[in-house]
Amino acid sequence: MIFKILALGDVTGGKAVKRLTEELYDIRREYEIDFVVCNGENAAASNGIDIHTANELIKYGVDCITLGNHTFKRREIREYLDETKNIVRPGNFPSEVSGMGYTILPEKGLNILVMNVLGVVYLEPLACPFRTVDKMLKAAAGKYDISVLDIHAEATSEKIAMSHYFDGRIDIIFGTHTHVQTADERIMPKGSGYITDLGMCGPDDSVLGIKKENIIEKMTMHLPVKFDFSENHVTLHGAIFEYDTEKHKVVSVKRFEK
Repeated sequence: MIFKILALGDVTGGKAVKRLTEELYDIRREYEIDFVVCNGENAAASNGIDIHTANELIKYGVDCITLGNHTFKRREIREYLDETKNIVRPGNFPSEVSGMGYTILPEKGLNILVMNVLGVVYLEPLACPFRTVDKMLKAAAGKYDISVLDIHAEATSEKIAMSHYFDGRIDIIFGTHTHVQTADERIMPKGSGYITDLGMCGPDDSVLGIKKENIIEKMTMHLPVKFDFSENHVTLHGAIFEYDTEKHKVVSVKRFEK
């Protein structure tokens, strides 16, 4: 059996949430998707994620939401992270912080391990992402059939290094955070399916989802500027990973754009 996982890049702003919730079930049927994971750390107004938005994404077809450096921008999300298994935050935050860095979700008789980690190059100086994922794999050993890792990181070098480090030990590895889809989707030498960045589910005519006028003013005038999400046309970006349950490996990785 071929088990298809659709991984979607950073959902950016309310208009992107609206399009995704209106169309995701149709997309699942059209592409015969079995499991959907998306990064939701920019889904709420002014970044972060709130409880309502998280519930809407899950209600309308997202199986698991991963997060990133804006995870805790909304205080309300802290308690919620302790109550749900469908959202994971970067596992290299301190252990005392709300939520977990991984979850295991059942789907069609398979257990899907979804892990989330934050890169440390140009971002928060959290615990080592390599060692953190090693610990999560050890904790989940023997409890899952397919493993998925979202590396939310700024530097492409860090994501690529992690893909080689975990090649053959994690089935599906992808990066998020930069909002720009990369063209390096591939099956790694030891069998992991990989892409450096899924891109963004957000407005095309923008600067990484923000109104271009805001960013141009900031970059040319160097004054404080409020960043507003663009209301222009939204495109959904990500990748579809096909996992062969008999061969126990990923057999295809294709970029997704709609």
